[in-house]
Formats: sequence, C-alpha cells, structure tokens
Amino acid sequence: MPKSKRNKVITLSKTQKKPGRENNEKLFSQVRDCIDKYRHIFVFSVENMRNTYLKDVRNDLEDSRLFFGKTKVMAKSLGLTPEDSYRDNLNQLSTYLSGNVGLLFTSRAPSEIQSFFSTFVRNDYSRAGSTATYTFMVPPGTVYSRGGEIPIEDDVPLPHSLETTVRGLGMPTRLVHGKVTLDQEFTVCKEGDVLNSNQTRLLKLFGSAMAEFSIKLIAYWSSSTGEVTDLDDSKIEE
Repeated sequence: MPKSKRNKVITLSKTQKKPGRENNEKLFSQVRDCIDKYRHIFVFSVENMRNTYLKDVRNDLEDSRLFFGKTKVMAKSLGLTPEDSYRDNLNQLSTYLSGNVGLLFTSRAPSEIQSFFSTFVRNDYSRAGSTATYTFMVPPGTVYSRGGEIPIEDDVPLPHSLETTVRGLGMPTRLVHGKVTLDQEFTVCKEGDVLNSNQTRLLKLFGSAMAEFSIKLIAYWSSSTGEVTDLDDSKIEE
C-alpha cells in the first residue's frame, strides 16, 4: 500500500536563510545603528594583524564600537552613492573601505582618537610572508639563546637539546663538548627579505620580534558637519 503524502515531514532547513547571509544582514543593521549612536566614524587600516591586540583596542575604547572585515557589507551600510547614502556624504567614506581596513565608531574627539593610536604599538613575532625589518646574523662559535643580540655575559648558551631543531631549520650547527656551535657566521635574514617559515621559527626561537602591530587612521566622518576628512592631508578637529 502506498504511503500517504499527508504525513510527509518537510525539513525547515530548506527554507532557512544561509548563515552567511544572516551574518551580513546583522552586520548591516549593527553598522546602521552605530551611525545613529556615535558622533564620528573612522576608517582604519591594520599592520601585522593580531586578534589579541585588536581585542586590547576594543577594551581600551570600550565606549566605542569597532568592526573589522567584510568591507563590502560595511560600505553598503554607509551607502555607495549620494542617493543611497545613509547620512550626508557617508558614501564618500565608503570609498576608503578597501583592503585590510575596518570601521571605528566613537563619540570621543578625533584628536583623542589620533593620539591613542599614535602610541598604540605592539611588538610580536613575524609570520611567514612578512618582511624582515632588519638583518639578523648569528655569530660563529657557541650559539647563545638570543643569537648575539645581547652581550654574552647577559645571555646563556642555547640548550643542546635544540641543536637538531636549529639544524633542521637551516643552521649548519654541530655539538662541540655539549654546546651548540657554528663554524661560521650565519645569516638568518636580511633587511627587506620576505620571510619563510624556517626564518620566522628561528627568529622566534632567538626572541627576535620584528613584527609591529599598529593601526593607521585613514579618514573620518563627523555627524555634526556631515563631512569626510582625509587624515593624510588634513589636521583633525579637537
């Protein structure tokens, strides 16, 4: 006997919105809400992105709101043309939303925000693909834990257990009387090199933090004037 179609179960998942679309709609609404709430909107770029340090920024600016990523959605929230601009001239700010950038909503004075970011810099270890900011060379002889970056009397020899590790990363080392030794100077990287994974691992092992997390303010919009200020060319208001 054929089954009755009246009792057929239809899964609701087929009619539900895709998570990506829901997230985009949520971000769109959140940005619009922030436009109404805060006095200024900054576009910023990030150098050597680290989520840990971006979290620190959020904590330090807890009275403000920061969004990072999905620039197309954020640009659409502001408006792409004069006709669909959410507020006067916000479409001009959306033109800056390209690349590794985000939005900061705040009611603090623009000069205060600029002062905050001018001093917010954090050092970290480089990742593969980043650029070496200086030349790092390990001198010949016994290899020390800081690779010659500090005086020998303030350093300690590299543990012998790490000899196979550094050798595997490209350093021509050997054990001499239980000490990791180089017969000649070894260049880990030169200034301007695009670092590979072996180089970044060696730099981290020797405690050399070349990467610098920083945020650059690009432009901002103020609700009081409805104008966009390019921070590369203009002095910001108090």
